[in-house]
Amino acid sequence: MHSTTRPSHSVFSFWSMLALLLALSSALAGSSAYAFDFADVAQRAKVLSQSSYKKPATNLPKAVDDLSYDQYRDIRFDMDKSLWRSAKLPFEVAFFHQGLFYDHPVKINEVIQKRVREIKFDPRSFNYGKNPTDPAQLAQLGFAGFRVHTALNSKKYKDEVVVFLGASYFRALGKGQAYGASARGLAIDTAQNSGEEFPQFSEFWLVRPRGNDKEMTIYALLDSRRATGAYRFTIKPGNDTEVDVKAQLFLRENVTTLGIAPLTSMYFYGENQRAPVEDYRPEVHDSDGVSVQTGSDEWIWRPLVNPKRLLVTSFALDSPKGFGMMQRERNFSSFQDLEARYEKRPSVWIKPTGKWGKGRIELVQLPTADETNDNAVAFWVPELMPKPGQPYNVEYTMRWEKESETQPPNAWVTQTRRGHGYAKKVDGSIALIVDFDGPAFKKLPADTKLEGAVTIDANGKLMESNTYRNEVTGGWRIAVRLDRNDDTKPVELTAHLRNGKEVLSETWSYILPPN
Repeated sequence: MHSTTRPSHSVFSFWSMLALLLALSSALAGSSAYAFDFADVAQRAKVLSQSSYKKPATNLPKAVDDLSYDQYRDIRFDMDKSLWRSAKLPFEVAFFHQGLFYDHPVKINEVIQKRVREIKFDPRSFNYGKNPTDPAQLAQLGFAGFRVHTALNSKKYKDEVVVFLGASYFRALGKGQAYGASARGLAIDTAQNSGEEFPQFSEFWLVRPRGNDKEMTIYALLDSRRATGAYRFTIKPGNDTEVDVKAQLFLRENVTTLGIAPLTSMYFYGENQRAPVEDYRPEVHDSDGVSVQTGSDEWIWRPLVNPKRLLVTSFALDSPKGFGMMQRERNFSSFQDLEARYEKRPSVWIKPTGKWGKGRIELVQLPTADETNDNAVAFWVPELMPKPGQPYNVEYTMRWEKESETQPPNAWVTQTRRGHGYAKKVDGSIALIVDFDGPAFKKLPADTKLEGAVTIDANGKLMESNTYRNEVTGGWRIAVRLDRNDDTKPVELTAHLRNGKEVLSETWSYILPPN
């Protein structure tokens, strides 16, 4: 036999009041008191950084893990099942299947007003083509990434505007552009002997747009062995699509090179470097140079090369106003590729928000035997590296450009060509031809004599330099002939045009790689 006791009136009132407060708190959290935002992702990144890194598990069944490149490409998402299509919203989202290089799932959520829900993987949302698959074996998979569609080129059709797929890589498009250069959330120890670390976006939150929204917000959680981070991407589609980036990073341990706002591209050959094999195409590249606007408004142009071995160069700066991986060549005749359409590849310009302080823009160039590999990487490296556990905040705007590209206001380099013209005798010297164009030349009297200011480092000897007007384009040309002291080392040259003491053009900064 056991007895029971009734709580006194005062105890009953306390528990009733507590239950009421909890219910009220829950109701407020589900209405206007709470909304998912950047601070939530930043808190997750901070907490994550305080624990050891856990490598994501691979969950691919053998039927998917054994797929070839072409077989994987045969897996297509059913566009009729795109996120937000049935709601007829201005943006839609399609998803990528796991497989090939993408062997672990990426968690993707939808933010609807004040609620967050996970978007579950469903094999019935994909067409597997000729691949022999059993949907029952695929139910436990996840997504590899996603792509956002909107009415970019036509009001009748929603084109891809941005893609997030693989590690922390993403690419965007403006009107009339074709995918080329890529961006990353973060680069760690690129070109270091210890090996590069590739952070990954492990989770995304897609904010559901309203019916008249012209931009879309995406949050992302970044994770790697030595770093975590929170990101907010605000996608603004247009003729030149803009992506506003806000990030808060946490290091688990020290790194040698922290690459902020990394850009990745491909340069196989072009005006300054002939094709390694016989090819009907005059040029093959996604980008042909890196442009830099310093804090003092000096503009620098460094043409890309395809070196025979790793080539790392940098520009030490204090609070740069911008830098970019640029595709300045826009004539189809320069590429002649009806499939790749390299002339449509976007330039990508990074504009810092606020002052970034002292640091350097680093350019890493690797040899590539063909056009399928990205071999050029550019990023910002802060001089003062954050300590482990200390938050590092950074903001910038990316512009994916073609119609109105960022360039110096007065004059800029249009091409760099290497090689001698007709000569009865070849003396072993190296010849470079640099053409400039821009509005600065339109104001000059016909009899103006500009000076080409050329410098060369200790490994080179300047044998000849001539500056003259290009009567065909209306621009100006600097012709340089040099000799190299040590063929196993690079030579750095710079040149700009000036009228008396007035500098008219950006600075051409060229690295002649070792033979």
